[in-house]
Amino acid sequence: MHDANYWRKPRGGPPDLEKVFELRYSLCCGREGCRRRVMPPSVRFLGRRVYWAPVVLLLTALRQGKNPEATLERLKGVCGVWRSTINRWRDYFLDIFPESSTWRRLSGHFLTKKKDRLIHDLLSSYYQKIQPPKSAIAKCLQALAMGP
Repeated sequence: MHDANYWRKPRGGPPDLEKVFELRYSLCCGREGCRRRVMPPSVRFLGRRVYWAPVVLLLTALRQGKNPEATLERLKGVCGVWRSTINRWRDYFLDIFPESSTWRRLSGHFLTKKKDRLIHDLLSSYYQKIQPPKSAIAKCLQALAMGP
C-alpha cells in the first residue's frame, strides 16, 4: 500500500491549531493516475466529514443532553457550525448510527438505549471512567473510529 494523504481545511476547530492536524491520512494502490483511496480510521475526522471529529462529538452530545444553554445559535457562535449542519449530525446519530455495526459493538457497554441520547450517554460514560476530560474524548473518538 502507498499513502495518498491529503490536506483538508477542517471546520469548527481552533484557528491556531498546527497545520499538521489538517492532514487526512489515506492509502492507495500506488498506480499512476489511480484516484481510489482507502481511509484508515481517524480520530481527527469522522469518515469523510470536514468538521473536526471532537467538534461533531461534543456538539451532538450537548444537543442530545437537553442542555438549555446549548442552543443552536450559541453553538454556532462558539464553533462556527451552521444550524443545518448540527441538524444533519442529529439526524445521522438518530437514524443511521443506531443501525451501524459500530454502535452495536459499543452499545453492550451502556445501559441506556434512548435513541435520542446515544452520543450524549456514550460520551458521559467515558467522562465517568476516564480523567481528564481530554483523555475521555480521545478514548471515545478511538472507540468510534475503530469501526466494526
